[in-house]
Amino acid sequence: IYNLLRALPDADPNLRYTVFAGPQGDPPEHARMAVRRARWRTERPARRILWEQIAQPFAVQRAKPDLLHGLAFVSPVLNRVPSIVTVYDLSFVHYPERLPASRRLYLRLLTRWSCERARRVIVISRSTAHDLTGIFGIPAHKIDVALPGVSELFVPLPEAEVAAFRAEKSLPERFILFLGTLEPRKNLPVLLRAFAQLPAAERETVHLVLAGGRGWMTDEIFATIERHDLGATVHLPGYVPGDELPLWYNAAETFVYPSIFEGFGMPVVEAQACGTPVIVSSVSSLPEAAGDAGVQLPPDDVGAWADALHRAISDLAWRADMRARGIAHAAGFTWARTAAQTVASYRAALDANRRDTENLT
Repeated sequence: IYNLLRALPDADPNLRYTVFAGPQGDPPEHARMAVRRARWRTERPARRILWEQIAQPFAVQRAKPDLLHGLAFVSPVLNRVPSIVTVYDLSFVHYPERLPASRRLYLRLLTRWSCERARRVIVISRSTAHDLTGIFGIPAHKIDVALPGVSELFVPLPEAEVAAFRAEKSLPERFILFLGTLEPRKNLPVLLRAFAQLPAAERETVHLVLAGGRGWMTDEIFATIERHDLGATVHLPGYVPGDELPLWYNAAETFVYPSIFEGFGMPVVEAQACGTPVIVSSVSSLPEAAGDAGVQLPPDDVGAWADALHRAISDLAWRADMRARGIAHAAGFTWARTAAQTVASYRAALDANRRDTENLT
């Protein structure tokens, strides 16, 4: 959201914006972007929902915008301004157990209602657009795709800097990287079983690093590591701060993402931008993220994953080719493009509102 807001003013010099932010927020500054801060602290979901549905309609009424953009799934029920809403994924439908019942119900009811009422709906992948049509019945012609951008920080880094980072983190010289929350939809037991099928010499030469905070139902991950005696070659460093991500991608020899569901899969494109070859699942939005610059595999085919890992470890020419293709592919994911696609959606919504007004008169 921050990167989108930063890029929006340059996408159309004729539009002005009002950003509603909490007291803890730090939105970008621009002459055509006014910031109105809520008095409520909205870090906790319950307080954010209360502000969203009770206080925000009055703030919108005072601001008198031509269009309200709900940047995260829902718009206020009492809103009387034409609206657009962004939906990132329907994980709360596919994986309802991840959320408390109250938040799950709020998102399911209000996301559908907000999409039905909105002039346009923005999604970050064609996969999410398909979900909205198939699950919520939102007409496909009403949905616009605005692919996310990749920060300019994700680039190939000097080898000396990367080597110093490996030493600082006590990382192996060669390793395959997964980065994300450790939870069932990331499909890590399949990756671990594939890694276990590699010859012992390959596992000892190139380790596997599963970086990210623990989510829920992680027992199978650790049981798989123990069952296949992978403790010496599989590393779990825990949560990775955002400012370290470019170094982690650069330090890895290959990036793997066996997830079975993603709204988009930003780590895939971030890794490509850093020059790291990627291997991903061929489901959900991941083919959109990786494009033809990444290897796509059935998420449940352990043998195919084992073969791909073997090639990534042993085939230097393959790694060089995928590195070049990945950098070229990731270069197309810019926040300027995201902003342009978002503004196009704004214009379509405003034109529809203008036509409705003319019809009434």
